[in-house]
Amino acid sequence: MLEKAEKHVYVSSLFGGAGAGLAVDMALFPLDTLKTRLQSSQGFLKAGGFRGVYKGIGPQVIGSAPQAALFFLTYDTFKYYVEPRVESYALPLVHMTAASAGEVVACLIRVPMEVVKQRRQTSTNKKHTSRKILMHAIRSEGVIKGLYRGFGSTIFREIPFSFIQFPVLEYLKTVYRVNFKNNIPLESWEVANCGAVAGGFAAAVTTPLDVAKTRIMLADKKTAINMRVRTVLKQVYHEKGFKGLFAGFTPRVLWITIGGYIFFGTYDLSKNFCNDCLLNSDLVTTT
Repeated sequence: MLEKAEKHVYVSSLFGGAGAGLAVDMALFPLDTLKTRLQSSQGFLKAGGFRGVYKGIGPQVIGSAPQAALFFLTYDTFKYYVEPRVESYALPLVHMTAASAGEVVACLIRVPMEVVKQRRQTSTNKKHTSRKILMHAIRSEGVIKGLYRGFGSTIFREIPFSFIQFPVLEYLKTVYRVNFKNNIPLESWEVANCGAVAGGFAAAVTTPLDVAKTRIMLADKKTAINMRVRTVLKQVYHEKGFKGLFAGFTPRVLWITIGGYIFFGTYDLSKNFCNDCLLNSDLVTTT
């Protein structure tokens, strides 16, 4: 029975995460492009403005499903094994740790995808296809330095984001279930509402870290050598003040709020569907 429960966690997390990641990234890609261009050191108009908002969607299509699947596989597996062993007061720490571990694993796919995608989003040269950008990064800097440029700054952004988003999400789900549902499990649309609030709040707070990550990924090879999150934030503040640190705030918060609704709603729906299929399969096998 334990082996079947573990199998359900693995399969439903992979299936649900992949479906959720693909759904939200495809639906809201233009907002991500606008956010990236607002944060670019070139300036919004020189980076492309409102033109070609689907540039870079190729890498996103390839990478969104597997990176989201890896995140939820790690997150749900960690929760599955640790939650029964801790007191209720320690659950927020479990959620923080699980989300942080999930982000690190997901970044193994997310960072190369982001490097190629963001350079394509801000390139005004029509000949700079995603494939050419990928090959140029590998030839000029190697696989690790070229494709994992900004890995540290991405982790530095994602972990604080997850530290805020997932405890808030789990708290909202618990409060809603206990106070309004008499402990009946939430419907997928209700989970989606909680995800939208948690995501939007986390996105707002961590926008400066996203600005730093974008600047590092888009920098040329020579400039990027000495770029660190702290130095980039100081430089941006010196150049543009608080406005610069929160560049792309509106599209980022809007994107992640709407995205949180789609992402967590789709994830819960896909996960429940997968669990139902697995349970029916187990019943057929048993009989």
